[in-house]
Amino acid sequence: MNIFERYLTVWVGVCMVAGIGLGKAMPELTGILSRMEFVGGSQVNVPIAVLIWLMIFPMMLKIDFASILQVGKRPKGLLITLFVNWVVKPFSMAFLGWLFFRVIFSAWISPEMADQFMAGVIILAAAPCTAMVFVWSHLTDGDPAYTLVQVAVNDLIMLVLFIPIVGLLLGVSGVPVDFKVLLYSVIFFVVIPLVAAYSLRRALIASKGEGWFNDRFIALFAPITVIALLVTLVLIFAFQAENITQKAFFVVLIAIPILIQVYFNSSLVYGLMKLFKVPHNVAAPGALIGASNFFELAVATSIALYGPGSGAALATVVGVLVEVPVMLSVCGICNRTRHWFPEDVIP
Repeated sequence: MNIFERYLTVWVGVCMVAGIGLGKAMPELTGILSRMEFVGGSQVNVPIAVLIWLMIFPMMLKIDFASILQVGKRPKGLLITLFVNWVVKPFSMAFLGWLFFRVIFSAWISPEMADQFMAGVIILAAAPCTAMVFVWSHLTDGDPAYTLVQVAVNDLIMLVLFIPIVGLLLGVSGVPVDFKVLLYSVIFFVVIPLVAAYSLRRALIASKGEGWFNDRFIALFAPITVIALLVTLVLIFAFQAENITQKAFFVVLIAIPILIQVYFNSSLVYGLMKLFKVPHNVAAPGALIGASNFFELAVATSIALYGPGSGAALATVVGVLVEVPVMLSVCGICNRTRHWFPEDVIP
C-alpha cells in the first residue's frame, strides 16, 4: 500500500476538517462551486463528477470486460447483495429511525424534527451506493468485473423501486423524485467512464500488449484514486459546512442510528457471503455495497422534498459525514478477515 492508502483514515479526517474550514472561510467560492452543474436541474456537480471519474476510471481500466459475461454463472454474491439492499436495508433503517428519533431521543428532538430526520435516513437507505463503491472494492482487492455488475444491477433496480419504497416508508404516495437526478448521475458516474475505460483498454492492449498495460500503464494511476477521494471530501464538506456546524448536536444524534445500520448491513452481507461460500473478492465489495449509499441522489431528493435547511437534508448530509470513515473501517475488517474465505469456490 502507498502512503495515501496506509494512512487513509488520517487523511480523511484532515480533509473533512479542511472542507468545513474552507466552507466557513470562503462561502462565496464554495457557493459558486456547489452550483456548477453539467445540465440544469441534474444535481450533477461538475467538480464532484470530475473527481469521481478520477476515482473510478483507474479501476474500470482493470476490468476484463469479457469476464462480465461470466457473472451469470456465479449469482450467489449478487443475489445476497440485492437481498440486503432492497429487502433488509430500507426497512431496518426505518425501524432504527423510529426507535432513536421518536423514542430514545424524544427528550431532545421535537416530533416534527423527528419526522424530518426519519425521512432523511429513509431516503438515504433507499439509495444504494454506485460509483464510490469502486473505491472500496479497490481497497479490498475486489473483483472489478463483479463489482461493476453489482453496481449496474442496483442502478437498474433503483429506477423502479426507489420511489415506491420511499413513498411506502414515509407513508405518502407520489413522492416527487425527479428521475433526471438518478438518470444523469448514472450516465455521468457509471456509463461515461465505463465506455471511456473500455475503449482505452482495448486500444492500448491492441497496440502495446496486455503485459505493458497491466504492469506499466495501470501503475501510473496508483495514487490518483485516493487523492481524488480526499479532494472530493474537502468539497463535500465545504458545500455543507454551515449545515454541519450550526446543528452539531443534531449531527451526533443522527449519526448514531446511521452507524448502527451501516455496520449491521455490512455484517449481514459479509456473514451471508461466508455462509454461502462466496470468495472474498466478491464478499468484501458486497459488504461495502450493502452498507454505503448513493448520497448524491439522497441529498438531492431530500432537498427537493423538504428544502436545503430541513432536518431531512441534514440527515442525508450526516450520511456522507459517517460513510467514508466507516467504510474505511469496514475495508480494514474485510482485509483482516480475508483468510475466512476460500478463493477457489464459485460464488
